[in-house]
Amino acid sequence: MNVDAILCDIDGCLGPESHEPFNAAGIAKVASYNRHAIATRSRPVLTLCSGRPQPFAEALCRLVGNDLLPCVAEMGVWLYDPAGNRFLLDPAILPEHRRWIREATAWVEETLIPQGVVIQPGKTASISLWHPDTEWLMAQRQPLRERFAAAGWNLRVSNSVAWVNCDLAHVSKGTGIARFREATGLVSSRLAGIGDTMSDLAIREQVAFFAVPANAQDELKAKADYVSPHHGIEGVLDILEHPMLRA
Repeated sequence: MNVDAILCDIDGCLGPESHEPFNAAGIAKVASYNRHAIATRSRPVLTLCSGRPQPFAEALCRLVGNDLLPCVAEMGVWLYDPAGNRFLLDPAILPEHRRWIREATAWVEETLIPQGVVIQPGKTASISLWHPDTEWLMAQRQPLRERFAAAGWNLRVSNSVAWVNCDLAHVSKGTGIARFREATGLVSSRLAGIGDTMSDLAIREQVAFFAVPANAQDELKAKADYVSPHHGIEGVLDILEHPMLRA
């Protein structure tokens, strides 16, 4: 094989960016692919690299049939290792950093929740924000950066299609993949990645082959080795048949 493992984003790839239901038939096909890959060692196993909270990523890891390789969750905060049933917090996250998150969360609760902002539950060392008016929410990115800087909270502010993400500046999908490599012994030259938004550029930078579904942001498509003509999970299934990922 050219590739030993595939690190795949969730929202916009395996599932919709919106609140719409997952494509259960598509998930079942990915699980079938993984079962075959693990049993025969003839194809790279698909695991996850997501900003979603660890419990969400763990559940989906089980659904797609990956009981072999760690997955990256919460934008690198966690590695979930299904083979050893281990939950590995990035050791670079210190008590001071957790304090920044608590203080920033308290400020968001006081300032933005009264304006209709929702904090995504389940995160340990980051904050993800949603609002029904996406344009208004995106306009809050710069004020958030300014507030964080003034308070000395070294947090990175970025966004997906509908969420604003506030993460520790020294933790990312890239650092999560570095920890994935350390845990597995796999090397970047034999890794592939799948993503759909510019937050997945961190995946692109850590893998040798990078592909995107048709719904990916144009800026990310320009960085991809392959752009599927299909959207979402149908795009992922198409990518899994790419010659780079076959024996």
